[in-house]
Amino acid sequence: MRIMEYFKIGGSATIPAIGLGTWRIGGSISDEPDYLNDEYYIGALRKAFDLGYRLVDTAELYGGGHTEELIGEALKSYPREEFFIISKVWHTHLHYEDVLKAAERTLKRLQLEYIDLYLIHWPNPHVPINETIKALEKLIDDGKVKYMGVSNFCLTQLQEALDSTSKYEIVANEVKYSALDRKVEEDLLPFARENNIRIVAYTPLERGNINTALLIGLASKYSKTVNQIALNYLMCQEAVPIPRALREEHLLENLGASGWRLSKDDVEKLSATPVSKRDKERIVVSTAEALRRLGIENVDKFLRKEWAVKEDKNILKNLITRLLRKLFWE
Repeated sequence: MRIMEYFKIGGSATIPAIGLGTWRIGGSISDEPDYLNDEYYIGALRKAFDLGYRLVDTAELYGGGHTEELIGEALKSYPREEFFIISKVWHTHLHYEDVLKAAERTLKRLQLEYIDLYLIHWPNPHVPINETIKALEKLIDDGKVKYMGVSNFCLTQLQEALDSTSKYEIVANEVKYSALDRKVEEDLLPFARENNIRIVAYTPLERGNINTALLIGLASKYSKTVNQIALNYLMCQEAVPIPRALREEHLLENLGASGWRLSKDDVEKLSATPVSKRDKERIVVSTAEALRRLGIENVDKFLRKEWAVKEDKNILKNLITRLLRKLFWE
């Protein structure tokens, strides 16, 4: 079993520097659980745990809750204290009592007594953020959650969440972040660092569309794979990538991104590289797919329109949140 590398979170606590994403393990969108492949998924999760994965990211939305059930079943044979479990409450459950009930359902499905990190999955402008934060703090008081955080919050929303806390800190913001899609580096990442907020990076490999000439060159230089370079870049930025993987070779490859670091010069070179037109299109496709995961269709045209009217440094900035507002709330 590989020895896991850790980052600090929430002051004195630690979080594994790389984790396992679980979207589409046990089903896709919220009303489509997949019970036909339970044995395979549980086996894949246990293989990941045997290899050394100790951070697992999930959500009540995934597979209509079935993903959490599979994780709970897979965890039975392992010491609970070794694991850091992240789950998320959906934006339709952000009123005070709804948050408490959602957390109870998640705990039951996971067969756990507490969640290490509980996140607001998406912001909801129709529910006051202070109401949701109050519920999260209640869960921490009751010992059902250790730490609280947010997901898909832009800088303004994150600041509002911070201003709403009274007893505990916001310790994480889970956002889309990759070596190609680096928009969070403009303002969100520096702000997070200044406020001791850990960035958790989903879709860190752009669904396999991560190959660029620079990444390929660095892979050759360091005798690593392109995926390992891309994941290590995020860890160099003190973000925690959570790539999804099921096959042993992919699980091992992703773990191989830890335990070493790109040089400062190479990190700066990657960070400063302009996003090419081809890579912009990759991000459009990847972002569109991420939205479809939530049951949102026909977003490509809207995304490409947004790309066309933005300067490079602002490409896709806060786009997912604004699109959800447009589709659901405006």
